[in-house]
Amino acid sequence: MTRFRPVLLSALCCVLALGTQAVRADDAKEPAKPAAPTLTDVLGASGITVNGWLDASYQYLNGEGMFTSNVANRVFDYRPNSFTLHQAALTVAYQPKEGFGALVNVIAGQDADVFAPYDINPGAHSKFDLPQAYVQYATGGLTVIAGRFVTLAGTETIDPRTNSNFSRSILFGYAIPFTHTGLRATYAVNDKLSLILGINNGWDALKDTNNSKTVEASMALTPIKAVSLLVTGYFGNERVGGLVGSGPQGTRTLIDVVGSWSINDAWSVGLNYDWGRQDGARDSGLTADNAASPTWDGIAGYLNYQFSEKWRASLRGEHFDDKDGYRTGIKQTWDEGTLTLGYAPVKNAELRLEGRYDKSNKDTFLRSYAMNAETMAYTDTSNNQGSIGIEALYKF
Repeated sequence: MTRFRPVLLSALCCVLALGTQAVRADDAKEPAKPAAPTLTDVLGASGITVNGWLDASYQYLNGEGMFTSNVANRVFDYRPNSFTLHQAALTVAYQPKEGFGALVNVIAGQDADVFAPYDINPGAHSKFDLPQAYVQYATGGLTVIAGRFVTLAGTETIDPRTNSNFSRSILFGYAIPFTHTGLRATYAVNDKLSLILGINNGWDALKDTNNSKTVEASMALTPIKAVSLLVTGYFGNERVGGLVGSGPQGTRTLIDVVGSWSINDAWSVGLNYDWGRQDGARDSGLTADNAASPTWDGIAGYLNYQFSEKWRASLRGEHFDDKDGYRTGIKQTWDEGTLTLGYAPVKNAELRLEGRYDKSNKDTFLRSYAMNAETMAYTDTSNNQGSIGIEALYKF
């Protein structure tokens, strides 16, 4: 038996060695310890959402971006030949289906000069605004918000992610308000009908320009999933010139209708109609022929086609009638056509190439600021204007 001892010892050593390797292999296969939760995980678990966007462009405009009345003839894209940071935006929200919540939307960039209210942004040079900042309470089908929020009117919005074109429509800039400060209640009657009623300080004002309030009322109807209709009315006493605490005032009325139809996965169409009226404008110096109750109306149509997951195109056509020159400073009819090609290389980014042509029934577009020294009238004017723009939009 003694001659077998070395063999047994050798075999035992081999078994022990193999066992040690197996244990080490098992240890190597153990799952890694879970990493610490990310900020997104923490926010998601708490019900808080954070998102935003960056919007920049280059545009060439064959004019000064102004009417002969010295009123801008574009909304955000009014610079003739420039790279522009339009918006750097961040939205933080906590909006549970039941109970209290809040939303804050902060926007910095050139566009803020346009929609920031005059009473906190005199001269419009702040490059910063909060178009939405409100608290909310939800229970059942009722949601109530109080603070500052965007208007119910119009197809297009301040947020570029919701728009199919780069440039904003005539109706967005000249027919409707941008924001309101007040109280708004939305009641979902069912999954097809919602009713909205609110009261606010008026058009684009944090502080009321007088002692009267503006009422908003809206009906949102979705008879079938592919079709939606929104009818909105604004009614209230407003200062004719929009300044706080001075100037004539009268009832301002706006009727806005927005409809959309998703024909199939590729094609969709939209329509927007606006009619507005401002009473009390006589002797204000802001209307043609000293009109006491100037009116304006317009219509915009949209045709969208999705070529593929990455490529799309959008065509927009508009007609706007500033019957008494209250909205543009000139009594005119104004038409525009816009074609936008969109390319999304990744899900959260899009490049837009756009061509646009505007035409008035009068020579109202400034080609340059050349002026007759004796009459002080502009001499380089046209009845049309064209532009080409490239927009880069990043969403997160």
